[in-house]
Amino acid sequence: MLKQTFYSNGKLLLTGEYVVLDGASAIAIPTKYGQSLEIVPSEKAGIHWKSLDENDAVWFEGNFTSEKGQLKQLDKDKTSKILHNILLSAQQLNPNFLQEANGWNLTTRLDFPRNWGLGTSSTLINNIAQWAQVDAFVLLRKSFGGSGYDIAAAQSDGPILYRLQDGIPIIKRVTSPWDFKDQLFFVHLNRKQDSKEGIVRYKNASVDTKMFTEIDDINKKLLVYTALSEFEALLDQHEQLISELIQLPTIKKERFSDYPRTIKSLGAWGGDFVLATGGEAEKDYFRDKGYSTIIDFRTMLK
Repeated sequence: MLKQTFYSNGKLLLTGEYVVLDGASAIAIPTKYGQSLEIVPSEKAGIHWKSLDENDAVWFEGNFTSEKGQLKQLDKDKTSKILHNILLSAQQLNPNFLQEANGWNLTTRLDFPRNWGLGTSSTLINNIAQWAQVDAFVLLRKSFGGSGYDIAAAQSDGPILYRLQDGIPIIKRVTSPWDFKDQLFFVHLNRKQDSKEGIVRYKNASVDTKMFTEIDDINKKLLVYTALSEFEALLDQHEQLISELIQLPTIKKERFSDYPRTIKSLGAWGGDFVLATGGEAEKDYFRDKGYSTIIDFRTMLK
């Protein structure tokens, strides 16, 4: 058995955060940053797992035994439990997975810092699904849950319009017609945001399905409009809709109220990256406030 290597793209959710869970459309972009999974056969039974960060430093190491095809975790930490759950779910979907008598040395490598929120989990799920030869969307549902837009981005080479229809992912490859990409950049807010908190707020909210139509309309316009001023107005409108829905102030109102241009939350509100419009002067605004991780749109987008 030869060495195998799989790779998945990271993701950013440009529009449709939260409401994508219930069928609204969303624009997602795969990033040039992602995660690989390398599988090397071993004569020693079981799995030895090693996870490396963007600097090739080990951030997790663990072992799993395999007796008569039954996978057991040897370590009791949280990460081992999560990995064990994913692998067991993959076995349920493909009973032939991990049935060989030999073992495996597994190594994951991230292209990005773990606190960036680009999809450490979704890229892992997609890589394991490729290895196990199972449907990554089903594996996600059986392990982490979620809308699946991040899995779609992991598998895509360009921007997508994503939605769930009766629980089934509908994925449409789209082009970003924005000739002002040099006026778009991403700013990391220096903290990792747990999306579960926002999802709980959303689930407790009273959702008017009219909002789904408004989000869909914004997405349609974003994919045909080319003027920066129109683009900014649409993102501002989207921010206000979600703000009213989850009863949280927009990130601009909360932390950057004097910023002269548009700021758009991406995915979980309050953390990870935001999208901002502007040039070098606007980037300096964020640098002056202590935000040093600023990435141009073209650099981020796959």
